[in-house]
Amino acid sequence: MTTQTQEANTRDHERAWMGEAIRLATDSVANGGGPFGALVAKGDDIIALGNNQVTAALDPTAHAEVTAMRAACKQLDTFSLDGCVLVTSCEPCPMCLSSALWARVDRIVFSADRHDAAVAGFDDRKFYDLFEKQPASMWPVHVEQLDLPHRTAPFDAWLAKSDRVDY
Repeated sequence: MTTQTQEANTRDHERAWMGEAIRLATDSVANGGGPFGALVAKGDDIIALGNNQVTAALDPTAHAEVTAMRAACKQLDTFSLDGCVLVTSCEPCPMCLSSALWARVDRIVFSADRHDAAVAGFDDRKFYDLFEKQPASMWPVHVEQLDLPHRTAPFDAWLAKSDRVDY
């Protein structure tokens, strides 16, 4: 198979997957959830689906991307989504983007962006701005370090553990 054919196949898959992510988001609204949908694919296969469950689960971290990645990790029996693509109906917020980085997905593909979400009342731009532009002293929540002498004890135990699974 030529590189051009592979790229065309990938684009075709991604278009179909994006259609599914948008359908998941739309169905989520109809079922009382937020307007976000996501899926994780590996190779030609969809591994897991997710939709926004923040209000349904009373869980502020239950964004579509996170629910899809959690389901994919369970399905694949691993914490690493290396070799996977995260396809999401909307640009990931900073939390979801960070989660995808920790999961080590190969790529993220989204359709609507943060500005589209803001029009619908989901203004993540302030969080992007917070991390990109604001010093911690200007954040809406106070963050401080409490320096204790044994603050590194968990890390020391981790480094001493010979059978640890690095991630």
